Amino acid sequence: MIAPYIRPALPADSAALVAILHDTFESTWRPQLTPAAVTAYQQGNRPAAYVAERGHLFHVATRAGVVVGLVDWQDDFVHALHVHSAHARSGAGTALMDLAEAEIARAGFPAARLETDTFNTRSQAFYAARGYIEKDRYPDLEWNSGLTTLLLEKRLS
Repeated sequence: MIAPYIRPALPADSAALVAILHDTFESTWRPQLTPAAVTAYQQGNRPAAYVAERGHLFHVATRAGVVVGLVDWQDDFVHALHVHSAHARSGAGTALMDLAEAEIARAGFPAARLETDTFNTRSQAFYAARGYIEKDRYPDLEWNSGLTTLLLEKRLS
């Protein structure tokens, strides 16, 4: 498979970014959430609000001109890594994380940090293979669904 092309997000990417966030919500988060949390997500249109607030900071992975994934980081913290489920295991997530980690290191931070949840074993395996280790765990207050968040960290060289 051809490696994805990584570039800064453009204003024209907004609809694709929102669609990716909806897709990962449906495939990963929705099955874990209470009905009330799902309703709150749907009523709040959280993906559109997130893209409106931080989308100009994202980097995206594209294949044949189609946006298939995104990464968002600030300082040493990776806020989001999402790849559309149709492009999972295609190298897009790896390429996006390679960029984020390189930029975090270039900015002088000794480590990269991020969060995932205990139920998300697929993301845990991805990050473990990249050298991330668990530093803490605490209640996931974002979803109000009794989930547990893991704080992961990777030392950068």
